[in-house]
Amino acid sequence: MDLADIQHAIEELPKEQQATLAAWITERDQAEWDAEIERDFAPGGAGIAVIEEMKTDARDGRFRPFAEGRPAKG
Repeated sequence: MDLADIQHAIEELPKEQQATLAAWITERDQAEWDAEIERDFAPGGAGIAVIEEMKTDARDGRFRPFAEGRPAKG
């Protein structure tokens, strides 16, 4: 069965079952996203370097609260 067959089969489902399938796919995608974020921000993860850079920027005064907006160019 290829993707076109699956798409055709989905189109043949009653709307209620299509909605249930869509919700299942959304939950599955969200769970994968959550797992990726957890991996990225666990010790040794790719996101840790970003956090450390942000901490350094804040400590060295290279930080602006969002409420102040972007710095002026020039």
